[in-house]
Amino acid sequence: MPVTDRPPTGLLRRLLRAPIPLYRWGFGRIFGYRLLYLAHRGRVSGDRREVVVEVVRHRRELPELTVVAAWGGVPQWYRNLEVAKPIEVRCGGYRWREPARRLLETRELDGILREYRGLHPRAWAKIGPRLGFPADPGDPLWTQAVERVHGVAFTPDRAGLE
Repeated sequence: MPVTDRPPTGLLRRLLRAPIPLYRWGFGRIFGYRLLYLAHRGRVSGDRREVVVEVVRHRRELPELTVVAAWGGVPQWYRNLEVAKPIEVRCGGYRWREPARRLLETRELDGILREYRGLHPRAWAKIGPRLGFPADPGDPLWTQAVERVHGVAFTPDRAGLE
């Protein structure tokens, strides 16, 4: 069972949430385009929720930012995005209010993760095994690992651009 099958708790949870205040205070640019701040609404409570996740693909020409939901099976933030648009996305020089979001199909996500593995081999060497990915993408377990994670691509809603 991959480490990420359970939501993070304790010190790890605090570490993963540590960048949130920096984004709130306007210092999120220090993370460049590697981390993305996401504000969304709880699907039951309707309350504002925030999370910071790693960007696995940045397509400047569109622009489009892609992230992967992997911690805790299907994380709450991903479930919330299944039913409602995000409130806000911040990443690098972008700040998008009510951006469009696209939930990725397994095949597209597979290609994105292979691309990420090639572009960031040191980061992948650390995180890939934790997500349950084998070293070789040709291994049948790779497909099973891709099916356990979920991807979301964000693009600006032209009316919400800042």
